[in-house]
Amino acid sequence: MPMIDVFAAAGTFADPHQLAADLAAAVMTIEQVPDIPMFRQHTAAFVHDLPSGSLSNVDGDSTYVRIQVLTNADALDRGKQLAVVEQLTRIAADAAGDPTLASRTWVLLTEAPDGGWGLDGHANTNQELVAAARAQLASLQAGQPAADEQRRAPPTGSALAATRQQAWARVALRLTTGWWWRACQGLKEGTVRCAPKRVRRSVPTSGSATGCECG
Repeated sequence: MPMIDVFAAAGTFADPHQLAADLAAAVMTIEQVPDIPMFRQHTAAFVHDLPSGSLSNVDGDSTYVRIQVLTNADALDRGKQLAVVEQLTRIAADAAGDPTLASRTWVLLTEAPDGGWGLDGHANTNQELVAAARAQLASLQAGQPAADEQRRAPPTGSALAATRQQAWARVALRLTTGWWWRACQGLKEGTVRCAPKRVRRSVPTSGSATGCECG
């Protein structure tokens, strides 16, 4: 559930709201968390328009952009770090309509410590975030709307079936990758059971043949 802050001179981006949505979607995709409301609704970007003259490098140039990405602990391995920087730089340059902005864009990756991700008044550890995601996955699998989704009109009939099939396909791809899978491994010694039951995959762990499986 990354938080993204973009700082640029006012007027750099024609549509800051769309830029924020595009940046949030890109980081969520790279992070490879399950595509569920918990992650969609709590991954966000903020575009800060700075007054003219309020930023400068040593040479006096103010045509720079700074993008700060805050994630929970261990969210991005090296490959994901590279992908985040490359894609967010490209998205910012496209949003500004200026390909040369890529060479003037700084992307800074930072992490909140484990236990330092505040949501709903509680400082969550990675394992607590995993547990919350598992609970929402189980609720969705049972056909119950997640708490964050209850105010939205749900699809029905064949549309509902197609939506569920697509959602579970995305979950199957993302469930066993990224930080939240690694945190899952620490929830229980040996085999860890995770929602949803339709997904099953074993992964090696150091020193034994056991691992996490979802099933």
